[in-house]
Amino acid sequence: MSTLTDPPNAGFRLSMLFNDTRYRSLTFQVIAAIVLALCIWYLGNNLIQNLRAAGLNISYSFLGDPAGYDINQRLVEYDSQSSHARAALVGVLNTLLVAFLACITATVFGVIAGVLRLSNNWLVSKLMAVYVEIFRNIPVLIWIIIIFTIMTAVMPGPRAFRGDNATSSMVLDLFAFTNRGVYVPMPWFESGLFASAFMNWMAVLAGLVASWFVSGRVTNWANLKQEETGERPKTLLIKLAIWFVPFALLMLIMGLSWEVPALKGFNFKGGIKIGGPLIALWFALSIYTGAFIAENVRAGIQAISKGQTEAAAALGLRQGRIMNLVVLPQALRVIIPPLISQYLNITKNSSLAIAVGYADITATLGGITLNQTGRAIECVLLLMLFYLTASLTISTVMNIYNSSVKLKER
Repeated sequence: MSTLTDPPNAGFRLSMLFNDTRYRSLTFQVIAAIVLALCIWYLGNNLIQNLRAAGLNISYSFLGDPAGYDINQRLVEYDSQSSHARAALVGVLNTLLVAFLACITATVFGVIAGVLRLSNNWLVSKLMAVYVEIFRNIPVLIWIIIIFTIMTAVMPGPRAFRGDNATSSMVLDLFAFTNRGVYVPMPWFESGLFASAFMNWMAVLAGLVASWFVSGRVTNWANLKQEETGERPKTLLIKLAIWFVPFALLMLIMGLSWEVPALKGFNFKGGIKIGGPLIALWFALSIYTGAFIAENVRAGIQAISKGQTEAAAALGLRQGRIMNLVVLPQALRVIIPPLISQYLNITKNSSLAIAVGYADITATLGGITLNQTGRAIECVLLLMLFYLTASLTISTVMNIYNSSVKLKER
């Protein structure tokens, strides 16, 4: 009686790295990685040898030296005697501030314009088409300069608010719009939970995060009830209480007060100053990138079958509810991937701030600090590292969100 047995496994041979499909792709990847590593090593070694030959060396000790220049728009304490590292930190925060604000407003502009482009109203759809075609086909640098020039030429100076013959006045005695910027009241705490103002605001942020978490739990509870009974509980008042009651109590305990800007001498003092360069850069990036986002939104909406809209209308939903509850949630799967690129463009285009004197990271570390210290290689490497880190962070966060809304297959 004969039995069938599996053939003995052949031993591993070096030729299998190229002839066997199980190993071939891995072999080529290893070879490519080795060649790339050798190229990087050669270029880096060549750079170091050339620097030594020229009597130069890569050193970041200059970051501890006094900067020697002032920065008007800043989110942290800074003066001319602060270090170059502190000046770079101010530039980083200013860059993140304008990028964050521009991403939000550009998204709002883009969603509104993209939806209105598909409106049945001929005039509205054509106006949105004109907006998209004009703003996306003119370089953003030109829009930054135009907006900044108009703002400085049209808005009144601080002297226009002085005296009995003043030609301008504050809005509600709280806000001052001038050619130097916009002055708004600044919140502060008379009896905070902590001695540090930063820690007090972190406490406020922690409270808002807790309210958001609890509000999400309430939404999940309402969803479960709807699945069980077919009727959705009313949660609007509950969510409003979750958001506003703890916040109001926290503000009352910490003694929230407002510092209102006032004209003293030749300029306004107190409050928060939103400088003209920041406003020009923020608004220009928003309307420019919003035009591209509008096209992404329009493409995402048109990618959804008309049967979805017709089915929702057959259930008695109004047009606005159909757009918010049926179309846009499905269109997000098409909108988000190109939206990531637009957010990255906003972050990188913020480097054009130097055109209007806004002190972002390119103007501080890549501009004044580089010129004062002569450390071009070090400054450029730090700039590259910052923009690379910021871009990868935005991509990671948006890709995580994209994975959460993409179509799940069973």
